[in-house]
Amino acid sequence: MDSLHQAREQVAESRSAQRAEKREVSSAGAVESGADLPRERLRQLGPEALSDAELVALLLRTGGRGADSLEVARGMLRRCGGLRNAGRAPVRELSAAPGMGPVKTASLRAAFEIGRRIAAKRLSVGDPIRSPDDVHRHFYERLRDAERECFITLLLDGRQRVLREVLVSQGTLTASLVHPREVFRAAVQDAAAAVILVHNHPSGDPAPSREDHEVTQRLARAGEIMGIRVLDHVIVAEQGYHSFQDAGDLSAVDTLAKGMTGGRRRAAQTCS
Repeated sequence: MDSLHQAREQVAESRSAQRAEKREVSSAGAVESGADLPRERLRQLGPEALSDAELVALLLRTGGRGADSLEVARGMLRRCGGLRNAGRAPVRELSAAPGMGPVKTASLRAAFEIGRRIAAKRLSVGDPIRSPDDVHRHFYERLRDAERECFITLLLDGRQRVLREVLVSQGTLTASLVHPREVFRAAVQDAAAAVILVHNHPSGDPAPSREDHEVTQRLARAGEIMGIRVLDHVIVAEQGYHSFQDAGDLSAVDTLAKGMTGGRRRAAQTCS
Protein backbone atom coordinates (compact mmCIF):
# COMPACT_ATOMS: atom_id res chain seq x y z
CA MET A 1 0.00 0.00 0.00
CA ASP A 2 2.80 2.40 0.88
CA SER A 3 4.46 1.77 -2.47
CA LEU A 4 1.19 2.39 -4.31
CA HIS A 5 0.64 5.60 -2.33
CA GLN A 6 4.15 6.82 -3.15
CA ALA A 7 3.68 6.02 -6.83
CA ARG A 8 0.45 8.03 -6.90
CA GLU A 9 2.17 10.99 -5.23
CA GLN A 10 5.02 10.88 -7.78
CA VAL A 11 2.55 10.84 -10.66
CA ALA A 12 0.68 13.79 -9.15
CA GLU A 13 3.89 15.76 -8.66
CA SER A 14 4.96 15.03 -12.23
CA ARG A 15 1.66 16.22 -13.61
CA SER A 16 1.82 19.35 -11.48
CA ALA A 17 5.33 20.11 -12.74
CA GLN A 18 4.20 19.62 -16.33
CA ARG A 19 1.31 22.04 -15.85
CA ALA A 20 3.66 24.62 -14.33
CA GLU A 21 6.08 24.20 -17.23
CA LYS A 22 3.26 24.72 -19.72
CA ARG A 23 2.18 27.88 -17.91
CA GLU A 24 5.77 29.18 -18.02
CA VAL A 25 6.10 28.44 -21.74
CA SER A 26 2.75 30.06 -22.41
CA SER A 27 3.76 33.12 -20.43
CA ALA A 28 7.06 33.36 -22.31
CA GLY A 29 5.21 33.09 -25.58
CA ALA A 30 2.99 35.98 -24.59
CA VAL A 31 6.03 38.06 -23.65
CA GLU A 32 7.77 37.31 -26.93
CA SER A 33 4.73 38.29 -28.97
CA GLY A 34 5.24 41.99 -28.24
CA ALA A 35 6.89 42.54 -31.62
CA ASP A 36 3.96 41.01 -33.54
CA LEU A 37 2.00 44.27 -33.81
CA PRO A 38 4.96 46.43 -34.93
CA ARG A 39 5.91 43.71 -37.42
CA GLU A 40 2.42 43.73 -38.89
CA ARG A 41 2.36 47.54 -39.01
CA LEU A 42 5.72 47.47 -40.76
CA ARG A 43 4.39 45.07 -43.35
CA GLN A 44 1.25 47.10 -43.99
CA LEU A 45 2.45 50.70 -43.61
CA GLY A 46 6.22 50.65 -44.00
CA PRO A 47 8.99 51.49 -41.49
CA GLU A 48 8.37 55.25 -41.59
CA ALA A 49 4.98 54.73 -39.94
CA LEU A 50 6.46 53.06 -36.86
CA SER A 51 7.40 54.87 -33.68
CA ASP A 52 10.93 54.73 -32.27
CA ALA A 53 9.80 52.19 -29.68
CA GLU A 54 8.23 49.96 -32.31
CA LEU A 55 11.38 49.95 -34.42
CA VAL A 56 13.50 49.11 -31.39
CA ALA A 57 11.05 46.34 -30.42
CA LEU A 58 11.57 44.71 -33.81
CA LEU A 59 15.32 44.69 -33.20
CA LEU A 60 14.91 43.25 -29.70
CA ARG A 61 12.52 40.55 -31.00
CA THR A 62 11.70 39.21 -27.53
CA GLY A 63 10.86 40.71 -24.17
CA GLY A 64 11.97 39.87 -20.69
CA ARG A 65 11.15 40.18 -16.99
CA GLY A 66 7.43 39.85 -17.63
CA ALA A 67 7.35 42.56 -20.31
CA ASP A 68 7.02 42.14 -24.05
CA SER A 69 9.58 43.56 -26.47
CA LEU A 70 7.59 46.76 -27.04
CA GLU A 71 7.42 47.45 -23.30
CA VAL A 72 11.15 46.75 -22.95
CA ALA A 73 11.86 49.13 -25.85
CA ARG A 74 9.73 51.90 -24.34
CA GLY A 75 11.40 51.48 -20.95
CA MET A 76 14.88 51.58 -22.48
CA LEU A 77 14.09 54.74 -24.46
CA ARG A 78 12.65 56.45 -21.38
CA ARG A 79 15.73 55.52 -19.38
CA CYS A 80 18.11 56.85 -22.06
CA GLY A 81 16.08 59.94 -22.88
CA GLY A 82 15.08 59.01 -26.42
CA LEU A 83 16.49 57.25 -29.45
CA ARG A 84 19.20 59.84 -30.09
CA ASN A 85 20.66 59.42 -26.62
CA ALA A 86 20.26 55.64 -26.77
CA GLY A 87 22.48 55.65 -29.85
CA ARG A 88 25.31 57.23 -27.88
CA ALA A 89 24.66 55.45 -24.57
CA PRO A 90 27.44 53.22 -23.18
CA VAL A 91 26.94 49.47 -22.94
CA ARG A 92 26.37 49.53 -19.20
CA GLU A 93 23.50 52.00 -19.51
CA LEU A 94 21.71 50.05 -22.23
CA SER A 95 22.21 46.76 -20.38
CA ALA A 96 20.86 48.23 -17.15
CA ALA A 97 17.43 48.89 -18.67
CA PRO A 98 14.83 46.32 -17.46
CA GLY A 99 14.55 43.41 -19.87
CA MET A 100 17.75 44.28 -21.69
CA GLY A 101 20.74 41.96 -21.68
CA PRO A 102 24.02 41.50 -23.52
CA VAL A 103 22.39 40.01 -26.65
CA LYS A 104 19.75 42.73 -27.00
CA THR A 105 22.32 45.43 -26.23
CA ALA A 106 24.68 44.05 -28.88
CA SER A 107 21.87 44.01 -31.46
CA LEU A 108 21.00 47.64 -30.74
CA ARG A 109 24.59 48.85 -30.85
CA ALA A 110 25.13 47.06 -34.16
CA ALA A 111 22.00 48.69 -35.61
CA PHE A 112 23.11 52.14 -34.43
CA GLU A 113 26.54 51.63 -36.01
CA ILE A 114 24.99 50.52 -39.30
CA GLY A 115 22.91 53.70 -39.30
CA ARG A 116 25.97 55.85 -38.67
CA ARG A 117 27.88 54.19 -41.48
CA ILE A 118 25.05 54.67 -43.93
CA ALA A 119 24.66 58.33 -42.95
CA ALA A 120 28.38 59.08 -43.09
CA LYS A 121 29.81 60.43 -46.33
CA ARG A 122 33.03 58.51 -46.10
CA LEU A 123 36.18 59.29 -47.99
CA SER A 124 37.79 56.58 -50.07
CA VAL A 125 41.40 56.09 -51.03
CA GLY A 126 42.21 58.55 -53.80
CA ASP A 127 39.47 61.05 -52.93
CA PRO A 128 40.77 64.64 -52.91
CA ILE A 129 40.40 66.84 -49.83
CA ARG A 130 39.23 70.27 -50.98
CA SER A 131 38.11 71.87 -47.73
CA PRO A 132 37.56 71.24 -44.02
CA ASP A 133 33.95 70.48 -44.93
CA ASP A 134 35.15 67.29 -46.62
CA VAL A 135 36.89 66.23 -43.43
CA HIS A 136 33.90 67.11 -41.27
CA ARG A 137 31.42 65.19 -43.44
CA HIS A 138 33.67 62.14 -43.37
CA PHE A 139 34.14 61.99 -39.61
CA TYR A 140 31.00 63.61 -38.18
CA GLU A 141 28.69 60.60 -37.91
CA ARG A 142 31.45 58.44 -36.51
CA LEU A 143 32.96 60.83 -33.97
CA ARG A 144 30.09 62.96 -32.71
CA ASP A 145 28.85 60.19 -30.37
CA ALA A 146 32.24 58.84 -29.31
CA GLU A 147 32.54 58.65 -25.53
CA ARG A 148 36.26 59.41 -25.55
CA GLU A 149 38.45 61.73 -27.56
CA CYS A 150 39.93 60.04 -30.62
CA PHE A 151 42.94 61.52 -32.39
CA ILE A 152 43.22 60.54 -36.05
CA THR A 153 45.75 61.36 -38.74
CA LEU A 154 44.51 61.56 -42.32
CA LEU A 155 47.40 60.80 -44.68
CA LEU A 156 47.49 62.57 -48.06
CA ASP A 157 49.64 62.39 -51.17
CA GLY A 158 51.19 65.36 -52.99
CA ARG A 159 47.86 66.20 -54.65
CA GLN A 160 45.99 66.14 -51.35
CA ARG A 161 44.30 62.83 -52.09
CA VAL A 162 43.52 60.35 -49.33
CA LEU A 163 46.02 57.56 -48.72
CA ARG A 164 44.49 56.26 -45.49
CA GLU A 165 43.58 57.27 -41.97
CA VAL A 166 45.36 56.22 -38.79
CA LEU A 167 44.00 56.17 -35.23
CA VAL A 168 46.80 57.61 -33.13
CA SER A 169 45.26 57.62 -29.66
CA GLN A 170 42.08 57.49 -27.61
CA GLY A 171 41.59 59.47 -24.44
CA THR A 172 42.02 63.05 -23.31
CA LEU A 173 44.11 65.00 -25.82
CA THR A 174 47.48 65.70 -24.22
CA ALA A 175 51.01 66.19 -25.51
CA SER A 176 52.00 62.86 -23.95
CA LEU A 177 49.31 60.91 -25.81
CA VAL A 178 49.75 62.73 -29.13
CA HIS A 179 53.50 62.63 -29.64
CA PRO A 180 54.97 63.63 -33.03
CA ARG A 181 56.63 60.23 -33.23
CA GLU A 182 53.25 58.48 -33.17
CA VAL A 183 51.54 61.01 -35.42
CA PHE A 184 54.14 60.93 -38.22
CA ARG A 185 55.21 57.28 -38.05
CA ALA A 186 52.56 56.09 -40.53
CA ALA A 187 53.08 59.19 -42.68
CA VAL A 188 56.75 58.32 -43.08
CA GLN A 189 55.98 54.65 -43.78
CA ASP A 190 53.43 55.57 -46.47
CA ALA A 191 55.55 58.38 -47.93
CA ALA A 192 52.71 60.84 -47.30
CA ALA A 193 53.29 64.38 -48.47
CA ALA A 194 50.89 65.92 -45.96
CA VAL A 195 48.56 65.12 -43.08
CA ILE A 196 45.35 66.48 -41.63
CA LEU A 197 44.86 66.08 -37.90
CA VAL A 198 41.39 65.21 -36.66
CA HIS A 199 39.94 64.71 -33.21
CA ASN A 200 36.57 64.99 -31.50
CA HIS A 201 35.12 66.74 -28.46
CA PRO A 202 32.65 64.45 -26.63
CA SER A 203 31.27 67.57 -24.88
CA GLY A 204 29.67 68.60 -28.18
CA ASP A 205 31.46 71.96 -28.33
CA PRO A 206 34.09 72.18 -31.10
CA ALA A 207 35.85 75.23 -29.62
CA PRO A 208 39.56 74.39 -29.19
CA SER A 209 41.11 74.29 -25.74
CA ARG A 210 44.52 75.64 -24.77
CA GLU A 211 45.84 72.08 -24.94
CA ASP A 212 44.42 71.72 -28.47
CA HIS A 213 46.33 74.81 -29.57
CA GLU A 214 49.57 73.65 -27.97
CA VAL A 215 49.41 70.16 -29.48
CA THR A 216 48.54 71.57 -32.91
CA GLN A 217 51.45 74.00 -33.00
CA ARG A 218 53.85 71.36 -31.74
CA LEU A 219 52.82 68.90 -34.44
CA ALA A 220 52.86 71.59 -37.14
CA ARG A 221 56.44 72.52 -36.23
CA ALA A 222 57.48 68.85 -36.23
CA GLY A 223 55.88 68.34 -39.62
CA GLU A 224 57.66 71.35 -41.03
CA ILE A 225 61.00 69.95 -39.91
CA MET A 226 60.22 66.51 -41.36
CA GLY A 227 58.95 67.89 -44.66
CA ILE A 228 55.43 66.54 -44.07
CA ARG A 229 52.94 69.41 -44.09
CA VAL A 230 50.24 69.66 -41.45
CA LEU A 231 47.48 71.07 -43.62
CA ASP A 232 44.83 71.42 -40.94
CA HIS A 233 43.56 70.28 -37.58
CA VAL A 234 39.79 69.75 -37.58
CA ILE A 235 37.89 69.32 -34.32
CA VAL A 236 34.60 67.46 -34.83
CA ALA A 237 31.73 67.77 -32.34
CA GLU A 238 27.96 67.51 -32.11
CA GLN A 239 27.56 71.28 -32.54
CA GLY A 240 29.79 71.52 -35.63
CA TYR A 241 33.51 71.72 -36.25
CA HIS A 242 36.54 73.96 -35.85
CA SER A 243 39.23 74.26 -38.51
CA PHE A 244 42.59 75.59 -37.31
CA GLN A 245 43.48 76.46 -40.89
CA ASP A 246 40.29 78.45 -41.47
CA ALA A 247 40.80 80.21 -38.14
CA GLY A 248 44.29 81.30 -39.19
CA ASP A 249 46.02 79.34 -36.43
CA LEU A 250 48.36 77.55 -38.83
CA SER A 251 49.46 80.60 -40.81
CA ALA A 252 53.07 80.20 -39.70
CA VAL A 253 53.43 76.87 -41.49
CA ASP A 254 52.62 75.56 -44.94
CA THR A 255 48.87 75.03 -44.74
CA LEU A 256 45.91 74.58 -47.02
CA ALA A 257 46.13 78.12 -48.33
CA LYS A 258 47.12 76.96 -51.81
CA GLY A 259 44.86 73.95 -52.07
CA MET A 260 41.86 74.56 -49.84
CA THR A 261 39.59 77.55 -49.81
CA GLY A 262 36.86 79.00 -47.69
CA GLY A 263 36.49 81.26 -44.74
CA ARG A 264 36.04 80.18 -41.20
CA ARG A 265 33.09 77.85 -40.92
CA ARG A 266 31.36 76.05 -38.15
CA ALA A 267 28.70 73.93 -39.75
CA ALA A 268 26.32 72.38 -37.29
CA GLN A 269 24.83 69.10 -38.42
CA THR A 270 21.47 67.74 -37.35
CA CYS A 271 20.43 64.14 -37.17
CA SER A 272 17.29 62.88 -38.74
